[in-house]
Amino acid sequence: MDVLRPPLIRIGGRVYRKNLIQEQAFPHEEEEDFYAGPSDCADEPCDAFMVEETERGFQCRVEVPSPLYKYIIGKKGETKKKLETETRTSIVIPKPGVEGEIVITGQQRSGVMSARTRIDVLLDSFRKKQPFTHFLSFALNQPAIQEKFLQFKEEVLEKCSKDHGVSSSLFQNPAKLHLTLGTLVLLNEQEIQKACDLLQRCKEDFVDQITGGQPLTVEVAGVEYMNDDPAMTDVLYAKVRMKDGSDRLQMVADQLVERFVASGLMLKEWDRVKLHATVMNTLFRKDPTEERNNTMTGKSSFKERESFNGRNILKLFENFYFGEVQLDSVRLSQRFSSDASGYYATSGQL
Repeated sequence: MDVLRPPLIRIGGRVYRKNLIQEQAFPHEEEEDFYAGPSDCADEPCDAFMVEETERGFQCRVEVPSPLYKYIIGKKGETKKKLETETRTSIVIPKPGVEGEIVITGQQRSGVMSARTRIDVLLDSFRKKQPFTHFLSFALNQPAIQEKFLQFKEEVLEKCSKDHGVSSSLFQNPAKLHLTLGTLVLLNEQEIQKACDLLQRCKEDFVDQITGGQPLTVEVAGVEYMNDDPAMTDVLYAKVRMKDGSDRLQMVADQLVERFVASGLMLKEWDRVKLHATVMNTLFRKDPTEERNNTMTGKSSFKERESFNGRNILKLFENFYFGEVQLDSVRLSQRFSSDASGYYATSGQL
């Protein structure tokens, strides 16, 4: 890394620099440690967050999901001690598993501000390492689509089963066919509720205007692959397009992701949402219990994968018609879950 051009981190509308530090790996995740050096963000202005004046000095409260407490505590409490020593503050953290606020107190406002800023940078770094827990989706599991998907699966196995790597374990669960718009890391009920509230505001602010308050009629037709070499395919997906030829579905998807990224609930991955419905994925072969979810970023995507030769599938099923479907709701879907219909459990929807 160029020390003159350190990476920048955006938190709550502010931009911080992340200085080069020496990270050490520990055998257990619970003992991971990270510490922002004393020069990081030490001179931030006092309007970044609320600091209260008390009889004993100054105080700042931070809402932090309980799974992230350990990263503030650090190995054997070292990170917390360093923060307290170098900022001359006291940091009180709720007990593990108990949701609550972290309270920073100190004699000097600048010390409390510095501790808060460093905690924000530290948490932002470790939040990015968490596997996603939820995702925004359009369900494509209507009975007619499922029936055509099963026909597609049967014909692929009949005509292409001798191609390298092709097997029945690669196929998506038909009950979970969907479009993924973006993934989220929501670590407690408060964050889930925040995402649900934002989804409703999106409906009022722009979704109804784009859709006219009516379902979007889309066609699922044709297949395409994700990587550069069709002979070494990892993900095969069905293409989705508006029946009327408009870009309204793309507009809804892009604006939803833009709003969620701006709120800090989602990380920006692409300039535009890639509208696709995964039908075959080599991750499904690696672990039969692996959720047949999507191709977006997640820890599971770093597994060793055995690619398959998709050339014949692409040639024979290039224009396969899966059907027409009415998209009437965007769902906040929970990863590794199922509802009564077999689709992902829904935490909220518009």
